[in-house]
Amino acid sequence: MLRLIAAFILIQTLFFKFSASEESVYIFTETGMEPWGRIGTGIAELIAAILILIPLTTWIGSLMGIGLMSGAIFFHLAKLGIVVKNDGGLLFIYALVVLICCIILVLINRQRIRQLLKNAGVFKL
Repeated sequence: MLRLIAAFILIQTLFFKFSASEESVYIFTETGMEPWGRIGTGIAELIAAILILIPLTTWIGSLMGIGLMSGAIFFHLAKLGIVVKNDGGLLFIYALVVLICCIILVLINRQRIRQLLKNAGVFKL
């Protein structure tokens, strides 16, 4: 269920990024990243959503999701505000929900991540 929630929200917002909706253009203009940030973020979110849905790569997509949503939350708190263009804080809430789902997914998959790091020689267990 966590995988579906995170992936659904990530995929659902892609239309707005890729179609250059007024709200998306506003957000990325305010953060100084329009249009490259909007398009790049959309591509990264698409990749993260696909990886989250594939059981063997859920942890990779979840780590990407944590990074992407941390950035989104940072810009909401530092520059945009929680409510953007009278959305009632919906985008901020979506970012929090995806972040929480991805954190839980990483925790669920921590043994797999630990084993992969051990096999790669990153650290000894």
